[in-house]
Amino acid sequence: MHIRELDPSGSPLDYYGYELRRAREAAGLTQQALGSIVFCTGSLIGQIETTVRVPTREFSERVDAALGTDGTFSRLVGLVLRSQLPSWFQPYAELEVRATNIATFQAQVVYGLLQTPEYARAVLEAGWADQLDDQVAARIDRQRILRREKPPMVWVVLDEVVLHRPFGNRAVMLQQLTHLLNLQERREVRVQVLPLGVGHHPATAGSFNLLRFENDPDVVYSENYDRGYMTANSDVVRDCSHRYDHLQAAALSVEDSAALIARVREERYAEQPGPDGSAVA
Repeated sequence: MHIRELDPSGSPLDYYGYELRRAREAAGLTQQALGSIVFCTGSLIGQIETTVRVPTREFSERVDAALGTDGTFSRLVGLVLRSQLPSWFQPYAELEVRATNIATFQAQVVYGLLQTPEYARAVLEAGWADQLDDQVAARIDRQRILRREKPPMVWVVLDEVVLHRPFGNRAVMLQQLTHLLNLQERREVRVQVLPLGVGHHPATAGSFNLLRFENDPDVVYSENYDRGYMTANSDVVRDCSHRYDHLQAAALSVEDSAALIARVREERYAEQPGPDGSAVA
Protein backbone atom coordinates (compact mmCIF):
# COMPACT_ATOMS: atom_id res chain seq x y z
CA MET A 1 0.00 0.00 0.00
CA HIS A 2 1.31 3.44 -0.92
CA ILE A 3 1.79 5.63 2.14
CA ARG A 4 1.72 9.36 1.59
CA GLU A 5 4.65 11.09 3.26
CA LEU A 6 3.61 14.20 5.17
CA ASP A 7 5.66 17.25 5.98
CA PRO A 8 4.70 17.92 9.62
CA SER A 9 5.68 21.57 9.21
CA GLY A 10 3.33 22.02 6.26
CA SER A 11 0.18 22.85 8.22
CA PRO A 12 -1.55 21.99 11.49
CA LEU A 13 -3.50 19.30 9.63
CA ASP A 14 -0.28 17.77 8.25
CA TYR A 15 1.26 17.82 11.71
CA TYR A 16 -1.83 16.12 13.20
CA GLY A 17 -1.78 13.38 10.55
CA TYR A 18 1.96 12.85 10.95
CA GLU A 19 1.73 12.60 14.73
CA LEU A 20 -1.32 10.31 14.61
CA ARG A 21 0.52 7.85 12.35
CA ARG A 22 3.66 8.04 14.48
CA ALA A 23 1.75 7.46 17.74
CA ARG A 24 -0.32 4.64 16.25
CA GLU A 25 2.72 2.82 14.91
CA ALA A 26 4.58 3.33 18.18
CA ALA A 27 1.66 1.60 19.92
CA GLY A 28 1.92 -1.30 17.49
CA LEU A 29 -1.59 -0.81 16.10
CA THR A 30 -2.87 -1.05 12.56
CA GLN A 31 -5.31 1.53 11.27
CA GLN A 32 -8.07 -1.06 11.56
CA ALA A 33 -7.13 -1.90 15.16
CA LEU A 34 -7.08 1.74 16.26
CA GLY A 35 -10.35 2.35 14.47
CA SER A 36 -11.97 -0.49 16.42
CA ILE A 37 -10.79 1.04 19.69
CA VAL A 38 -12.05 4.56 18.94
CA PHE A 39 -15.30 3.37 17.27
CA CYS A 40 -14.59 4.27 13.66
CA THR A 41 -13.31 2.52 10.54
CA GLY A 42 -9.68 1.90 9.74
CA SER A 43 -10.35 3.80 6.52
CA LEU A 44 -11.19 6.94 8.50
CA ILE A 45 -7.95 6.61 10.47
CA GLY A 46 -6.09 6.43 7.16
CA GLN A 47 -7.92 9.42 5.75
CA ILE A 48 -7.04 11.53 8.78
CA GLU A 49 -3.44 10.38 8.72
CA THR A 50 -3.19 11.48 5.08
CA THR A 51 -5.14 14.77 5.62
CA VAL A 52 -8.05 13.66 3.42
CA ARG A 53 -10.37 14.13 6.40
CA VAL A 54 -10.27 16.66 9.22
CA PRO A 55 -10.46 15.21 12.76
CA THR A 56 -13.16 16.21 15.22
CA ARG A 57 -12.73 16.99 18.90
CA GLU A 58 -14.57 13.81 19.87
CA PHE A 59 -12.26 11.73 17.68
CA SER A 60 -9.20 13.45 19.18
CA GLU A 61 -10.33 12.77 22.74
CA ARG A 62 -10.85 9.08 21.94
CA VAL A 63 -7.44 8.82 20.28
CA ASP A 64 -5.75 10.41 23.30
CA ALA A 65 -7.45 7.86 25.54
CA ALA A 66 -6.61 4.95 23.26
CA LEU A 67 -2.96 5.87 22.69
CA GLY A 68 -2.25 7.40 26.10
CA THR A 69 -1.04 10.64 24.53
CA ASP A 70 -1.96 12.85 27.50
CA GLY A 71 -4.31 15.20 25.62
CA THR A 72 -1.92 15.90 22.75
CA PHE A 73 -4.50 15.46 20.00
CA SER A 74 -7.26 17.17 21.98
CA ARG A 75 -5.04 20.24 22.20
CA LEU A 76 -3.88 20.07 18.61
CA VAL A 77 -7.32 19.70 17.06
CA GLY A 78 -8.21 23.32 17.90
CA LEU A 79 -5.38 24.54 15.68
CA VAL A 80 -6.41 22.09 12.98
CA LEU A 81 -10.02 23.26 12.94
CA ARG A 82 -9.03 26.92 12.99
CA SER A 83 -6.75 26.30 10.00
CA GLN A 84 -9.83 25.20 8.02
CA LEU A 85 -11.30 28.70 8.25
CA PRO A 86 -10.61 30.99 5.27
CA SER A 87 -7.06 32.30 5.56
CA TRP A 88 -8.23 35.91 5.62
CA PHE A 89 -10.59 35.11 8.54
CA GLN A 90 -8.08 33.30 10.74
CA PRO A 91 -6.52 36.46 12.27
CA TYR A 92 -9.99 37.52 13.43
CA ALA A 93 -10.72 34.06 14.86
CA GLU A 94 -7.51 34.26 16.89
CA LEU A 95 -8.57 37.61 18.36
CA GLU A 96 -12.13 36.39 18.95
CA VAL A 97 -10.76 33.72 21.30
CA ARG A 98 -9.03 36.38 23.42
CA ALA A 99 -11.85 38.95 23.52
CA THR A 100 -13.62 39.73 26.78
CA ASN A 101 -16.47 41.57 25.03
CA ILE A 102 -17.88 41.02 21.55
CA ALA A 103 -20.45 43.37 20.06
CA THR A 104 -21.76 42.64 16.59
CA PHE A 105 -24.32 44.00 14.16
CA GLN A 106 -25.48 41.44 11.60
CA ALA A 107 -27.48 42.60 8.60
CA GLN A 108 -27.72 39.34 6.63
CA VAL A 109 -27.26 36.22 8.78
CA VAL A 110 -27.09 35.09 12.39
CA TYR A 111 -23.67 35.71 13.95
CA GLY A 112 -21.38 32.68 13.58
CA LEU A 113 -21.04 32.13 17.34
CA LEU A 114 -24.82 31.71 17.57
CA GLN A 115 -25.42 29.52 14.52
CA THR A 116 -26.64 25.94 14.68
CA PRO A 117 -24.67 23.41 12.60
CA GLU A 118 -27.54 23.03 10.13
CA TYR A 119 -27.95 26.78 9.68
CA ALA A 120 -24.18 27.23 9.34
CA ARG A 121 -24.13 24.57 6.62
CA ALA A 122 -26.91 26.30 4.70
CA VAL A 123 -25.17 29.68 4.96
CA LEU A 124 -21.80 28.32 3.87
CA GLU A 125 -23.37 26.34 1.04
CA ALA A 126 -25.10 29.49 -0.21
CA GLY A 127 -21.72 31.22 -0.19
CA TRP A 128 -20.19 28.44 -2.35
CA ALA A 129 -17.80 27.27 0.36
CA ASP A 130 -15.37 24.50 -0.50
CA GLN A 131 -14.92 21.46 1.79
CA LEU A 132 -18.28 22.12 3.38
CA ASP A 133 -18.04 19.59 6.21
CA ASP A 134 -14.70 21.00 7.36
CA GLN A 135 -15.94 24.59 7.13
CA VAL A 136 -19.00 23.79 9.23
CA ALA A 137 -16.89 21.99 11.84
CA ALA A 138 -14.49 24.93 12.03
CA ARG A 139 -17.29 27.46 12.43
CA ILE A 140 -19.05 25.50 15.15
CA ASP A 141 -15.76 24.93 16.96
CA ARG A 142 -15.45 28.71 17.41
CA GLN A 143 -18.44 28.49 19.74
CA ARG A 144 -16.32 26.76 22.38
CA ILE A 145 -15.47 30.18 23.78
CA LEU A 146 -19.08 30.47 24.96
CA ARG A 147 -18.69 27.30 27.04
CA ARG A 148 -15.43 28.12 28.78
CA GLU A 149 -15.25 29.03 32.47
CA LYS A 150 -15.07 32.77 31.75
CA PRO A 151 -16.83 33.34 28.42
CA PRO A 152 -16.85 36.73 26.70
CA MET A 153 -19.86 39.00 27.00
CA VAL A 154 -21.58 38.84 23.61
CA TRP A 155 -24.00 41.54 22.45
CA VAL A 156 -25.72 40.86 19.14
CA VAL A 157 -27.96 43.20 17.16
CA LEU A 158 -29.71 41.40 14.31
CA ASP A 159 -31.53 43.18 11.53
CA GLU A 160 -35.06 41.75 11.55
CA VAL A 161 -34.60 40.61 7.96
CA VAL A 162 -32.23 37.91 9.31
CA LEU A 163 -35.21 36.23 10.97
CA HIS A 164 -37.22 36.21 7.76
CA ARG A 165 -34.51 35.17 5.30
CA PRO A 166 -34.66 31.34 5.17
CA PHE A 167 -31.44 29.38 4.98
CA GLY A 168 -32.12 25.70 4.57
CA ASN A 169 -35.67 24.47 5.09
CA ARG A 170 -38.31 25.33 7.67
CA ALA A 171 -36.88 22.85 10.16
CA VAL A 172 -33.45 24.50 9.95
CA MET A 173 -34.90 27.96 10.60
CA LEU A 174 -37.16 26.68 13.37
CA GLN A 175 -34.16 25.13 15.09
CA GLN A 176 -32.04 28.27 14.61
CA LEU A 177 -34.63 30.65 16.04
CA THR A 178 -35.26 28.27 18.93
CA HIS A 179 -31.52 28.28 19.59
CA LEU A 180 -31.53 32.09 19.70
CA LEU A 181 -34.34 32.01 22.24
CA ASN A 182 -32.53 29.45 24.38
CA LEU A 183 -29.39 31.60 24.34
CA GLN A 184 -31.37 34.43 25.90
CA GLU A 185 -31.30 32.43 29.12
CA ARG A 186 -27.52 32.89 29.35
CA ARG A 187 -26.43 36.07 31.03
CA GLU A 188 -23.32 36.44 28.86
CA VAL A 189 -25.32 36.48 25.60
CA ARG A 190 -27.74 39.27 24.72
CA VAL A 191 -29.66 39.39 21.44
CA GLN A 192 -31.57 42.42 20.20
CA VAL A 193 -33.48 42.80 16.96
CA LEU A 194 -33.47 45.96 14.86
CA PRO A 195 -37.06 46.04 13.56
CA LEU A 196 -37.86 46.57 9.91
CA GLY A 197 -39.70 49.76 10.85
CA VAL A 198 -36.38 51.43 11.64
CA GLY A 199 -35.56 52.60 8.14
CA HIS A 200 -32.82 55.06 9.03
CA HIS A 201 -29.88 53.70 11.01
CA PRO A 202 -26.11 54.33 11.09
CA ALA A 203 -24.95 50.91 9.87
CA THR A 204 -26.24 50.90 6.31
CA ALA A 205 -22.71 50.05 5.16
CA GLY A 206 -23.22 46.56 6.55
CA SER A 207 -22.28 44.19 9.37
CA PHE A 208 -19.38 44.84 11.71
CA ASN A 209 -17.91 43.54 14.98
CA LEU A 210 -16.31 45.30 17.94
CA LEU A 211 -13.86 43.29 20.05
CA ARG A 212 -12.69 44.43 23.47
CA PHE A 213 -9.81 42.90 25.42
CA GLU A 214 -8.44 42.85 28.93
CA ASN A 215 -5.18 44.67 28.17
CA ASP A 216 -5.15 45.37 24.42
CA PRO A 217 -6.77 48.08 22.26
CA ASP A 218 -10.29 47.57 20.95
CA VAL A 219 -10.59 46.25 17.40
CA VAL A 220 -13.20 46.76 14.69
CA TYR A 221 -13.75 44.00 12.14
CA SER A 222 -15.74 43.94 8.92
CA GLU A 223 -15.51 41.87 5.74
CA ASN A 224 -16.42 41.56 2.10
CA TYR A 225 -16.47 38.55 -0.20
CA ASP A 226 -12.81 37.65 -0.11
CA ARG A 227 -11.17 39.34 2.83
CA GLY A 228 -11.61 40.69 6.33
CA TYR A 229 -10.63 44.13 7.53
CA MET A 230 -9.42 44.74 11.09
CA THR A 231 -8.26 47.96 12.65
CA ALA A 232 -7.41 49.29 16.10
CA ASN A 233 -7.39 52.87 14.82
CA SER A 234 -8.88 54.87 17.67
CA ASP A 235 -10.95 57.12 15.38
CA VAL A 236 -12.52 54.14 13.59
CA VAL A 237 -13.14 52.30 16.86
CA ARG A 238 -14.76 55.39 18.39
CA ASP A 239 -16.94 55.93 15.32
CA CYS A 240 -18.12 52.31 15.22
CA SER A 241 -18.75 52.31 18.98
CA HIS A 242 -21.02 55.33 18.55
CA ARG A 243 -22.80 53.65 15.66
CA TYR A 244 -23.32 50.55 17.76
CA ASP A 245 -24.75 52.62 20.61
CA HIS A 246 -27.30 54.06 18.18
CA LEU A 247 -28.15 50.60 16.86
CA GLN A 248 -28.78 49.29 20.35
CA ALA A 249 -30.94 52.30 21.19
CA ALA A 250 -33.02 51.80 18.02
CA ALA A 251 -33.32 48.04 18.48
CA LEU A 252 -35.99 46.32 20.53
CA SER A 253 -35.17 45.45 24.12
CA VAL A 254 -33.82 41.98 24.83
CA GLU A 255 -37.25 40.91 26.09
CA ASP A 256 -39.18 42.40 23.17
CA SER A 257 -36.63 40.94 20.76
CA ALA A 258 -37.22 37.47 22.20
CA ALA A 259 -40.96 37.95 21.76
CA LEU A 260 -40.46 38.95 18.12
CA ILE A 261 -38.16 35.99 17.44
CA ALA A 262 -40.74 33.66 18.98
CA ARG A 263 -43.54 35.18 16.90
CA VAL A 264 -41.61 34.90 13.62
CA ARG A 265 -40.65 31.34 14.51
CA GLU A 266 -44.26 30.31 15.01
CA GLU A 267 -45.74 32.26 12.11
CA ARG A 268 -43.14 31.42 9.46
CA TYR A 269 -41.44 28.17 10.41
CA ALA A 270 -43.56 26.10 12.81
CA GLU A 271 -45.68 23.29 11.53
CA GLN A 272 -49.19 24.44 10.70
CA PRO A 273 -52.30 22.23 11.02
CA GLY A 274 -53.81 21.16 7.72
CA PRO A 275 -57.52 21.11 6.90
CA ASP A 276 -57.86 17.68 8.48
CA GLY A 277 -55.99 18.74 11.62
CA SER A 278 -52.74 17.02 10.68
CA ALA A 279 -49.49 18.96 10.84
CA VAL A 280 -48.09 20.28 7.57
CA ALA A 281 -44.89 22.20 6.83
